[in-house]
Amino acid sequence: MKKWLALIVAAALSACSSSGDDKTYYQLPVAVQPVTQSMAQSSQRQLWVEQVAIPDYLAGNGLAYQTTDVQYTIANSNLWASPLDQQLRNTLVANLSAQLPGWVVSSQPLGSEQDVLSVNVTGFHGRYDGHTIVSGEWLLNHQGRMIKRPFFVELKQQEDGYDAMVKSLAQGWQQASQGIAGELTRLP
Repeated sequence: MKKWLALIVAAALSACSSSGDDKTYYQLPVAVQPVTQSMAQSSQRQLWVEQVAIPDYLAGNGLAYQTTDVQYTIANSNLWASPLDQQLRNTLVANLSAQLPGWVVSSQPLGSEQDVLSVNVTGFHGRYDGHTIVSGEWLLNHQGRMIKRPFFVELKQQEDGYDAMVKSLAQGWQQASQGIAGELTRLP
């Protein structure tokens, strides 16, 4: 009888413990605070972030991790809290809003005098050597003129684990947006 009771208690305890199906959800932190701007000023430059496109391997829910120079794995239990392309677009709008004072930056069309920015992200993942990669290219339509630039940011993670990887990816994305903002401020 004691054997059965011990087995029942063990089974109950194992049912309560982690079954390996526990999922953790991640959201990119916004490292900067958006600048409040009035839309009433006609002298402000306008920028519509039309889209942030990502490749299929990043379009799923799982965080991507490069395991060798040619292999990637997609996490099953470490997932994005919302679609990655939406997170990248929202944080890009927030970052550019803070980095471009005097500009109105939006994820919605603003009018006929707006610049239009599209970003194609080709890499947004952790890597086996403890680095994170944020790469791609952006395309700006400025007064009918097309400007295209690549970006590549490689950062060393400060710690191990997915939390540190997501924070490092967010920092890399912020650096990519700083590069975009720097180019935009030089436009006539």
